[in-house]
Amino acid sequence: MDKKVIVITGGPGTGKSSCINALKKRGLICFEEISREVTKKAQAEGIDQLFLTQPLLFSELLLKGREQQYREAQKHASNLVFLDRGIPDVLAYMDFIGDDYPENFTHSCKTHLYSQVFILAPWQEIYQSDNERYENFDQAVEIHHHLIKTYQHYNYELYDVPFGSIEKRVDFILNTLK
Repeated sequence: MDKKVIVITGGPGTGKSSCINALKKRGLICFEEISREVTKKAQAEGIDQLFLTQPLLFSELLLKGREQQYREAQKHASNLVFLDRGIPDVLAYMDFIGDDYPENFTHSCKTHLYSQVFILAPWQEIYQSDNERYENFDQAVEIHHHLIKTYQHYNYELYDVPFGSIEKRVDFILNTLK
């Protein structure tokens, strides 16, 4: 069996992390979202929202972290690894705020390729803001559109995960694996 590195993406508050946690409970190998880790570290250093104050620095840190996750996933003993967000997410968020980014961002998207990408659409009923999530629901919808555009630009077929319970969403993901 070939190595499968699967991305679960979507705007903020769509249930990605809940799906990742449910996949873990089923014994699957999952790598968690790293933006919260970067945000919390910056907050500990007195920067409330690094993405808003220094978006390029924040995005460079995310890019490095996601490249590292990709390498770790490739080396992992398991042939099936799930990631909470992928490298193209970094570019989609930069496009969302309208900032430019260096060529190495696009190069990274072209050289770190995923087996399959699942996307979760914004869902008003489950959306919640918190200390690391600054976006409102309308912004989450806009980010969703940027994610679709960015992943399609890099020739990914996106699999829309339907609304439903976490268990039904995870079942859909597992039943749709290629």
